[in-house]
Amino acid sequence: MLLVTPEKIASVMALVAVPRSFAELDDLVSQGLPKGALKASIEHVCKSSEDRRHLLYRIIPEATYKRRRDTLTAEESGRAERLARIFATAAYVWDSEDDARAFLNTPHAMLHGQTPLDVSLTELGARRVEELLWKLYYGIAA
Repeated sequence: MLLVTPEKIASVMALVAVPRSFAELDDLVSQGLPKGALKASIEHVCKSSEDRRHLLYRIIPEATYKRRRDTLTAEESGRAERLARIFATAAYVWDSEDDARAFLNTPHAMLHGQTPLDVSLTELGARRVEELLWKLYYGIAA
């Protein structure tokens, strides 16, 4: 289930070209997003500059990131979109960016004691986090 719009996901990534559909968002990701899209997503998720740096280099190794000029690869863009989607979903469910950030960075029993942020670094993990968020939203035992 996905109630978060492509516009909201794009706003987390601070994209100038705002997609009006998931097909348009997919096209942007396939073409490669600007490096700033990943940085903007990370800034929503992490408060401290040290945490931001650590997360950035978990998503894309430091040397690889520094070699990138302006545009991420399609695979790296997919990771940026995934992070933005998870944050946008959490912000929608919690109705607060601060609460979303706290949720993403706090270990959760339904994720075997891992943080939702750590779990969401893979696509299947992100789906698990989205499922948990929607269960919380609809009041289903999570």
